[in-house]
Parts: sequence; structure tokens; C-alpha cells
Amino acid sequence: ADTLAHAALMARKAAHLRVFEDEQGKMNLSALDTGAGVLVVSQFTLYADARKGRRPSFINAALPDAASPLVDAFANALKAEGIQRVETGIFGANMRVEIFNDGPVTILLDSDELMSGN
Repeated sequence: ADTLAHAALMARKAAHLRVFEDEQGKMNLSALDTGAGVLVVSQFTLYADARKGRRPSFINAALPDAASPLVDAFANALKAEGIQRVETGIFGANMRVEIFNDGPVTILLDSDELMSGN
């Protein structure tokens, strides 16, 4: 049910989210503050619902015709927010992504929560 407005709001939140450490080791800097680049890779499996049974359900995930333009809109909105380097994957492709993850931090951003102002 996400829209282009959701993509823009999520990009604004992601660009300004203070998840990078400052001089005191506190998560206090954003990607904009640090000049970090952003890798945008669509991964619909993150939307899997495994609450029932043993097989994950993807029934609530957007179909490719709707999802692909939203991923592109998100990447473009990050650029509009001032992120200088935005790289993207290939929508729907099997990709091998190699990253360096600095710390065990995972942060969930829920578009419904952001749109409702919570």
C-alpha cells in the first residue's frame, strides 16, 4: 500500500536518521552529516510474514510493477535530500551484495508508522 509519498518520507527519515557515531562514540550523526553513501537494494523477503505455519507468506508485499517504481523513487528522493552517492541494485535480480557492517545494529522504519506521525 506504499505510495510515492511514502518513498519520499522514508528517504527523508533515512537521510537524517542519526545512526553514525560522533567523537564520543554516540549514535548522533546522519548520513548527511558524515557524507556517507547509501546502497538501495530491494529485498522483498524482509516483508515475509512467518507468524503462521512454516512457510513465509509474501501476500502483503507489493507486486514488481508497483514496487520497482517505489524503489527508484526512494533512491531519487535520497539524492534530493542531499545524499551525494546513492547506488542501486537490479530490481528482482539475484544479487551478491558484499558489505561491511560496523556493529550489530538493525533499525526498522515502518512507512505506516511514519505516515501516521508516530
